[in-house]
Amino acid sequence: MLEYEAVLTRPKMLARSALTPQLVLEVLDELTQHCVPVVFDYRWRPTARDADDDFVLETAINGSADVIATFNQADMAGAALFGIPVERPAQVLRRIKP
Repeated sequence: MLEYEAVLTRPKMLARSALTPQLVLEVLDELTQHCVPVVFDYRWRPTARDADDDFVLETAINGSADVIATFNQADMAGAALFGIPVERPAQVLRRIKP
């Protein structure tokens, strides 16, 4: 969540999304209401092209994730080794929208 906050509140990202920093935080707060904490039993590193993404992939593996939602699909290609699909956030949101 901290990485999402850091990335989504960058001036360039705010300009592209037309969101305010406060709205980004509100959305992330809402998203955390649906999150389940994951305990790391085993580390699977390195598998992602970007070392910072290893934490995301490890969380998905250890948490038995159904999908990884990211705009950065190329760097998450290693998820396929663990049977975890990688999709754009809009695709995932359409499926879970009540």
